[in-house]
Amino acid sequence: MKRLIFSISIALSLITLSIAGCSSAAKSNQNAAEAESADAAMPAADFNADSAYAFVEAQCAFGPRVPGSDAHSRCGDYLVHQLKKYGAIVTEQKAKLKAFDGTTLNMRNIIASYNPNAEKRILLLAHWDCRPWADSDADPANHALPVMGANDGASGVGVLLEIARALHARQAQVGVDIMLVDDEDWGNHDGNEESWALGSQYWTKNMHIKGYRPAFGILLDMVGAYGAKFYQEYYSTAYAQSVVTEVWNIAHRLGYGAMFPKEQGGGITDDHVFVNRAGIPCIDIIDMRPGTEHGFFPHWHTTADTMQNIDPATLKAVGSVVLTLIYSM
Repeated sequence: MKRLIFSISIALSLITLSIAGCSSAAKSNQNAAEAESADAAMPAADFNADSAYAFVEAQCAFGPRVPGSDAHSRCGDYLVHQLKKYGAIVTEQKAKLKAFDGTTLNMRNIIASYNPNAEKRILLLAHWDCRPWADSDADPANHALPVMGANDGASGVGVLLEIARALHARQAQVGVDIMLVDDEDWGNHDGNEESWALGSQYWTKNMHIKGYRPAFGILLDMVGAYGAKFYQEYYSTAYAQSVVTEVWNIAHRLGYGAMFPKEQGGGITDDHVFVNRAGIPCIDIIDMRPGTEHGFFPHWHTTADTMQNIDPATLKAVGSVVLTLIYSM
């Protein structure tokens, strides 16, 4: 996963400037309170955390899913098989993309559609590839080793696979498209944001359905660690404030308020940035830790991003919130 563009304090300053003099602030707060009150009548969806954990574990069993590796190829086949098993119409996008370092990557985006005839649709996405280098590891000897990506990659996919299983058992009224994007984490920390999220960038220019326009999108990234904190990411609030409000209200109603603080986080270069630029409002549910050097969970881009640091309770919180939203629409 990507990089933190700016800190929470800077993001707060930017937002303060952007809303200075706005006469509708009080009304917005009132509307948010009313929405949260109405949401209290919504029943929570049943999300199986043990099943989601098993999906995360199954991905890691292949090894680091670095593009071009055998583990990447076999895991991709597994993901397609699981989604078809759970009744989805699956579309694959394959292309050769050039990474910032000149490496040619065989991209494989996997898109699963539920209730395909529904006019109103939402997009759920997560990246399924792993970073080739553990370049944030405390031990320089590990910097050339690949990252297992249990949290940074597999956790979001695991939650989406469990949502797919739930949708197969109980169809939602809204159409749901689950997109597992590739080549997200082969990026460079030099300020070039377009070196990240190559699979998403390709998709925005080559959508699987001509004129595809879901109501909104939700990106899940790093949603499985112990002690996770899902602050409201800056670009999410800038492009899709109403979706952020609805998601965080549901989280608080379900008792996950401590994990989903209604506080502004930093801006992240992630898949949702390019989805938003394509005209689809999209939010990022992503674990941010202001107290760490890089702003993410302690094992980010290290060899320690493994299953031992995955908490089923975190998967449960995120999955329950998203699934409850789906069944409420």
